Amino acid sequence: MSGRVIELRDIKKSYGNVYALGGVDLWVDEGEVLGLIGDNGAGKSTLIKILAGAVRPTSGEILVRGQPVSGWNAARSREAGIETVFQDRALAVQQSIVRNIFMGNEIANRFGFLDTAREFSEANRLMREIGFTSKVFTPHSIVGQLSGGERQGVAIARSLYKKADLIVLDEPTTALSLTETNKVFHFVRQVRDSGRSILFIGHNIHHVFDIADRFVVLDRGKVALAKKRDELQSAEELIGFMEHVARPDARAKADLGKGGWR
Repeated sequence: MSGRVIELRDIKKSYGNVYALGGVDLWVDEGEVLGLIGDNGAGKSTLIKILAGAVRPTSGEILVRGQPVSGWNAARSREAGIETVFQDRALAVQQSIVRNIFMGNEIANRFGFLDTAREFSEANRLMREIGFTSKVFTPHSIVGQLSGGERQGVAIARSLYKKADLIVLDEPTTALSLTETNKVFHFVRQVRDSGRSILFIGHNIHHVFDIADRFVVLDRGKVALAKKRDELQSAEELIGFMEHVARPDARAKADLGKGGWR
């Protein structure tokens, strides 16, 4: 069995009397893609911010490779090998791929000057590693000339350079065409095949179902469903469940502990 990169136990986050998360248990294993699904207000954004160390949980425990971590913050999150790619990707579109990958993490030679040759070589390696197969693109290609899916690839490559063991992708296929979505899927599979992990957050259940190995559904700050891919027949089954829990009386009637719902 592969090890757990990170595990959250009974994570709660409250703002005054309002709970954004009401006791979440969640983990990500090595070399897997975990799909996180939920409607607006389900708690996904809060969970992402906690993983990134931008927000501290009100209570609960965070374990990195089985070891409890205290004083969780952004620095500890990075030390744990967690990198988050938010929806805007935080790319400088007028700059080249190589400049975007190394922005804030430049490689210098022994004299303290920028080592552009090493940066080019490393950027080229990262691009090929995640699946930039076309010779049209080089590390000097301008990001603004890339498609949406290819820009997502640049953001993933930047995370890999930072030695990420877990890459959190926040709505990576939003507003992308089918072709561009498939490019993102290709990058994600390349990362998984290298033994790293992906937390794939999305509203499009069909996209999440197509790429994830395991699924977690958040509903009103709690885990409403946790299933492996082979335990589900189709994306429609996930959609049906989410429609079920959206009904006012559904939470009281749901029986998820025995592998199904009524």
